[in-house]
Amino acid sequence: MGEVVYDVRKLKRARYAVAAVFCVHGAVTGSFATRVPWIQEHAGLSAGFLGLALAFPAIGASVAMPLAGWVSHRFGARTALRGLLALWTMALILPSLAPNLLTLCAALFVYGATAGMSDVAMNALGVEVETRMKKSIMSGLHGMWSVGALIGSAAGTVAAHLGSDARLHHALAAVTLTAIGLVACQGVLDLQAEAEEAAPPRFSLPPKSALLIGAVGFCAVFAEGASLDWSAVYLRDVLDSSAGVAAASTTGFTLTMAIARLAGDSVVDRFGSVRTVRVGGVVAALGGLLVVLAPHPALAMCGFAMLGLGIAVVVPLAFAAAGRSGPNPSQAIAGVATITYTSGLIAPSAIGTLADATSLVVSFGLVTVLACGLVAFAGVLRTESRETAVVASADATGAGTPGPRA
Repeated sequence: MGEVVYDVRKLKRARYAVAAVFCVHGAVTGSFATRVPWIQEHAGLSAGFLGLALAFPAIGASVAMPLAGWVSHRFGARTALRGLLALWTMALILPSLAPNLLTLCAALFVYGATAGMSDVAMNALGVEVETRMKKSIMSGLHGMWSVGALIGSAAGTVAAHLGSDARLHHALAAVTLTAIGLVACQGVLDLQAEAEEAAPPRFSLPPKSALLIGAVGFCAVFAEGASLDWSAVYLRDVLDSSAGVAAASTTGFTLTMAIARLAGDSVVDRFGSVRTVRVGGVVAALGGLLVVLAPHPALAMCGFAMLGLGIAVVVPLAFAAAGRSGPNPSQAIAGVATITYTSGLIAPSAIGTLADATSLVVSFGLVTVLACGLVAFAGVLRTESRETAVVASADATGAGTPGPRA
């Protein structure tokens, strides 16, 4: 039976390279988000039509993500990531060029499609490095995405404050981030499919394993989307807080998520994925309960911070579990990513619809219930690694076949 030996320095280099890719990916999102008001004004859209247009990135991502596995198989992981990441960074230019609703929807569809495919490719490579290093790194990688988003949003805030044209801002940002991304991709693992390995279908339904793992991610992303979009409104409307205090609740939620993700790998290595998610689910559920019962804005802010802390590592661990759940990590990750993107798409509107029918307090009661789902279903993240499956298969047949070649 053959055995593949991985150079430690090569793996460390690949880890830092993938971390840089995650940071670049997040910086694009942060750069775009800060200029949405400029884009709305440039396209002459009402708030309602802007909301319609902003649904198209998630639609584009959900449609295109299943393609990522086929692209990686056809061109190799490094080449695929290089191309997909460059398409994503350059797609940042498109929304600011759109003069009306129709063109903005088309631009945001492309923007979301390239975001989703590059997201799947970089997560698949991150899972591969984690598997070979035999230690958790996915939480830290997603923490680097949050760092990139903060950097991109900070630069966008400065650009908006200076009154710069978003077309110029996004063109400069796209060129800069494309260059950084291409350099970072040089260090990732150059995985190639085995000659006898069948190509995954261009489009396919998520495997059953991805559905179960995706359900856990769904709960976490629903809580994330609800908190990001509605925490400030909750403090303003339910607890009658000032605009500054309301905005600070969103900042606190985002900050606790970023810190928890950066520190999450050491926790996962010590306690394991399942126990970490269960404890996180308890923290998130207590945070949601505190939000629902809080008589004062300070307590509600603590509740939102606890929500961010509790759900922070769930999505990275869901991607890692998906990548270890079968022979085709890109396909499984695409399935989980599609489910989580869908959750992020429906969460804000679902919270608003339920709030109109009942109240925001009831809406966050639903968030609390979903956080309890993390405790109940965390066990699905306990999956057999692909490496173990390959060894078991080799022992049964008497011949070993190593995984993807680097």
